[in-house]
Amino acid sequence: MIRRFALASLLLLAACGKQGALEPRAGRPAPVRSETQTRAATPQEMLKLDPQAVPTRVDDNQGPLPERGNDPFNLPPPRN
Repeated sequence: MIRRFALASLLLLAACGKQGALEPRAGRPAPVRSETQTRAATPQEMLKLDPQAVPTRVDDNQGPLPERGNDPFNLPPPRN
């Protein structure tokens, strides 16, 4: 019963996505532009993430780790 409720709620949640262009709600003004902007940003520009929000990948230049010596906790997995 709980699985059916969870599945139904997930389907309803997935069906409520916005399909059209983004616009401000009726009766509410669009967000004001800052003093440094020459024009107000469009909804698509407001949704774009800045580079600090999505950093680029940094590869680990450390190389392979050295072999560990006598490790008392390096045990094989238990058998069932």
